Amino acid sequence: MNKFRFREWQVYKDSKRLFVLLLSVVKKLPREYRFEIGSQIIRAGLSVALNIAEGSGKHSDAELNRFIDIALGSLFEAFAAVDVLLECQLVDQTVFSEIEKLTLSISDQLGGFKKRIRSDKL
Repeated sequence: MNKFRFREWQVYKDSKRLFVLLLSVVKKLPREYRFEIGSQIIRAGLSVALNIAEGSGKHSDAELNRFIDIALGSLFEAFAAVDVLLECQLVDQTVFSEIEKLTLSISDQLGGFKKRIRSDKL
């Protein structure tokens, strides 16, 4: 068994790419926003990848499903924060669109994991 099987999963690769994009957004924020909203975005974005990785090491479907749910929650949290930044004109529309597209893809992939877990139980 590959102990680090998550490294082969496209959803994990995409979550790392999202994290890099989120870091670039935070780096461009005015200094007064970097600590509060910037650190929140970084934590939420990193949580997506970390929960995918942690869930991959679990031995039951219920445990894996729980970590997928946590990853989804963090994904939505990070996206919502960037959406607020867009509303405040603190992020470029082009960057926002790229993050939105990647977020949708990751969400679909995680949803696919959840469906697969349910269908494997039947």
